[in-house]
Amino acid sequence: MQALAAFLGTSPAIFISLTLILIGSAAILAGRAVGGNWKPAWQVVAACFGLALADRFLTYALFQGELLNVWGLMVNFAVLSVLGLLSWRVAKVGKLVSQYPWRYQRTSPFAYRDLTPE
Repeated sequence: MQALAAFLGTSPAIFISLTLILIGSAAILAGRAVGGNWKPAWQVVAACFGLALADRFLTYALFQGELLNVWGLMVNFAVLSVLGLLSWRVAKVGKLVSQYPWRYQRTSPFAYRDLTPE
């Protein structure tokens, strides 16, 4: 448990509550907003990098975590990027299927199929 806390720069409970629940919700909302406006995925990644920096600062300011922990920042960024990109894909597929129902059909939350004959 000490090794994980040293790797993250904070305790696992703080990581789960702050990164996954609070900042992760913001990453999901950012992904949904970017995907719903037909913007590219790199904008979600850029937003998640800013959220990861904010998460690292809040961990430092509120819970006396390490501010300059590179591994902790990378883990936060990776987790937030995954959440944001999943949300971006779901929003983009939903927008595509709802806007062009004669052309596309949803096959899963992340995928669609083309209905036009080739």
